[in-house]
Amino acid sequence: MKQFCGCARYVYNRTLSLERSLYKKDNKHSFKYAEAANRLPEWKKKNPFLKECHSQVLQQSLKDLDQAYTNFFRKRANFPKYKEKFRNDSIRFPQGVELDEVKQQIRLPKIGWMGYRKSRDIIGTIKNVTVSRRGEKWDVSIQTEYEVVSSAPNPSEIGIDMGVKRFVTMSNGDFVEPLNPF
Repeated sequence: MKQFCGCARYVYNRTLSLERSLYKKDNKHSFKYAEAANRLPEWKKKNPFLKECHSQVLQQSLKDLDQAYTNFFRKRANFPKYKEKFRNDSIRFPQGVELDEVKQQIRLPKIGWMGYRKSRDIIGTIKNVTVSRRGEKWDVSIQTEYEVVSSAPNPSEIGIDMGVKRFVTMSNGDFVEPLNPF
């Protein structure tokens, strides 16, 4: 997992460096995720260690950079910074993850089965899994999608609004006129 984090960081930093140099040459240049993702096969040929990492982890790293640029241009964050080694190491798997809740094991692509401690029940279908490092421990966050069934309104509950023209207006449509206008 450390190697996967290193590969994701390498792709993020190298892309950021390349995008900065392209922008210095042509200030109309803008970051495009598709262009950056198309560079990955070439980088894998030149850097064999990238082949050992799951391709979707590298793609998710580029999506993180894309989001960083979007946040910057919408004035929600500062300009994207280079990622540092061992700081906020994380990788994301958008698919290909298997879960065995009975054995409390999760299978991550190209890593294999590993145990986990379940803090709550996992409801719905898994959309993506983020593995992040905290010290020497690793945390797994599982994002799921499921439909929430809204409960039927309780007829005994009612909302009350106190006003100026009407003393009380209730959510069921009833109202109470003021007793004295003063």
